Amino acid sequence: QVQLVESGGGLVQPGGSLRLSCVASGFAFSTYAMRWYRQAPGKERDLVAGISSGGGSSTNYADSVKGRFTISRDNAKNTVYLQMNSLKPEDTAVYYCYAVATATWPPTRYWGQGTQVTVSS
Repeated sequence: QVQLVESGGGLVQPGGSLRLSCVASGFAFSTYAMRWYRQAPGKERDLVAGISSGGGSSTNYADSVKGRFTISRDNAKNTVYLQMNSLKPEDTAVYYCYAVATATWPPTRYWGQGTQVTVSS
């Protein structure tokens, strides 16, 4: 019943933009911090951006995407977004949505299935 469904990936030219969406269902979305991770072929899955639970007033970004990517959330739509601007070939990866609630022990964690982003001319 719990689902995180990513969408919005695709092929884009360097310098272009994409907006990824992750729609959550089956759990109390607003009580979960949300994160975006990415994994390029042959590499480790790395944190891209995070946003706090509730109103999402706190955000954090990997240095490699700071100033280019923006994470946001819309609790009324149970959705977290990743706006990606000025895309570079090195941004090519599968992007994963991740939800975590730290109010419980052990923490409750969910992963989405991923969406492919390819940046190429």
